[in-house]
Amino acid sequence: MTTSESASPSGLTYAASGVDTAAGDRAVDLMKEAVAATHGPEVLGGIGAFAGLVDVSALKDYRRPLLASSTDGVGTKIAIARALDVHDTIGQDLVGMVVDDIVVVGARPIAMTDYIATGKVVPERVADIVRGIAEGCRLAGCALVGGETAEHPGLMAADDYDVAGAAVGVVEADALLGAERVRPGDVVLGMDASGLHSNGFSLVRAVLDGAGIALDQHVEAFGRTVGEELLEPTRIYAADVLALLEDARTTGAVHALSHVTGGGLAANLARVVPEGVGVRIDRSSWTPLPVFGEIARWGAVPQLDLEGTLNMGIGMIAVLDAGSAEAAIAVLAERGLGARVIGEVLEPAALPAASGPIEHVVTGAKGVEGGAVLMAGQHPGWA
Repeated sequence: MTTSESASPSGLTYAASGVDTAAGDRAVDLMKEAVAATHGPEVLGGIGAFAGLVDVSALKDYRRPLLASSTDGVGTKIAIARALDVHDTIGQDLVGMVVDDIVVVGARPIAMTDYIATGKVVPERVADIVRGIAEGCRLAGCALVGGETAEHPGLMAADDYDVAGAAVGVVEADALLGAERVRPGDVVLGMDASGLHSNGFSLVRAVLDGAGIALDQHVEAFGRTVGEELLEPTRIYAADVLALLEDARTTGAVHALSHVTGGGLAANLARVVPEGVGVRIDRSSWTPLPVFGEIARWGAVPQLDLEGTLNMGIGMIAVLDAGSAEAAIAVLAERGLGARVIGEVLEPAALPAASGPIEHVVTGAKGVEGGAVLMAGQHPGWA
């Protein structure tokens, strides 16, 4: 091929095929300051390396360190962000979904990476997403050490995007939390959610469409628009939970944790309750945020379906010694997180049978056959 042939104006370039590498570089320039702000002295190198490096010399002080890992996305909540053209909160949702699954076993998060796929790289939009991820990592005490932005023209529409992330943490083997520590006499502590978090948005969007509810509609119960309520970022519990585990008032008191995500409260709690043990959750111990009631009303959604899909206002659960519950509530309150006792762990024979149309028992989810969780009673103000 001659020089003139290789420079032919009729040739097809990568940019002409829909991939703009210059836009990707611009996105990195816009986000790098926010990413760097999550780095402590243990993070080596900078943005743009093939791999993120973290100095884990501190693990030498562990007797038997266990690495914990998790990966997740944020589901169809992205459709709300796209509709409102607001992209700087979805990253915090991503961090919450990933990092708070790690802290459930008692692990301290170390590092996180992200992946963004889009039909067309819009540098400002990508940078907004990553700034949200960086802010979430800051709240979680976790370094954002790498990521990838992939442009997929022809596979995704120009404004389409999806995000995913992965994180790793560490826990001392003899401090590992889980079902084997749970015993009758323990109580269940429910920690406040900030809103819907990042689960059940296919149901939520279907409800809005069916009821003709617009995202810019102001709702008195919310004190803001529907869209603003739905985009409320996921509460990140990692730092709060680690404080609970490490505070002298509650050290050793927590036996298990459960992150209330897909499947709702009962199903996720059952995953950390041993077989042969029962838990009774009393709905009357808390009032769900108004958004849950409005979704139920707008879509005539049956309560059992609603609470099997959404968090119902409780985003994280701790199962702990009954005698430490008051101290645990105080520790969390000092950090600005509301919590309350919502249930108790019982001997199997002491677990009452479900009665009435809204009482039901869940025994496991996502491949885990756990103990029996009875949802009993009713929330204040709910019919």
